Amino acid sequence: MKTSADLCEWLHRTLDVLPLFSYPFDLKALPSNGIYFFYERGECCYHEGTKPRIVRIGTHRDGNFQSRIAEHFLLDERKMAFTQYQPAPHERSIFRKNIGRALLHKAGDSYLFVWEIDFTSRESRERNGHLRDINKEVATEKEVTRILRDNFSFRFIEVADQIQRMGIEGLERPLIGTLASCALCGPSPQWLGNYSPKPQIRESGLWLIQHLKAAPVSPSQQALMAAAIRAQLQNALDEELDKS
Repeated sequence: MKTSADLCEWLHRTLDVLPLFSYPFDLKALPSNGIYFFYERGECCYHEGTKPRIVRIGTHRDGNFQSRIAEHFLLDERKMAFTQYQPAPHERSIFRKNIGRALLHKAGDSYLFVWEIDFTSRESRERNGHLRDINKEVATEKEVTRILRDNFSFRFIEVADQIQRMGIEGLERPLIGTLASCALCGPSPQWLGNYSPKPQIRESGLWLIQHLKAAPVSPSQQALMAAAIRAQLQNALDEELDKS
């Protein structure tokens, strides 16, 4: 019977055959639907020696894969022109919000209290907007963007069916559970997430809070993922042959 460490090693090795995307990249080269796997510079996978370890897994609702990636990397910089009564970029990306949390907590900055407030609703913005320091938020957002663009890369698998991607039956939960249950992989001493105010992030070594206690992937889920990767590689090969 495979251990959690065996499954974590399988996941890293299986994904290693896929292209690795780093900023800048062509957003149109990404699929409409899929599951993404983020890697972070300086964070190594125990099973693969010096190869990067997965630090975040995520997905999306139907058709929104490209927009989710664009929100994480802030590819539309016009969104930085927010005001006191408009949501900042981190309100549309929990990944950005978590990195900002760690930055502010590491600095001992009391503005963390305001960063935690959810300003996505008009009611919240009208009730709490007076607490915001837009210059502080802009500076923090810029640093979050720099960190993401400089230090993070990602792979993805195309999964068209939303039920297969997310929810109780989806792959996202067990894939996260696979990483979180591995006793061998962990964060480096210099990992920014060590400064997160969220214990789930600090303890798991992942930029995640949900699904950390989920059961690891089952054999049938491994087979589903392997089939998706084979189809993805074949499609890429077919496209290259069509061009030649």
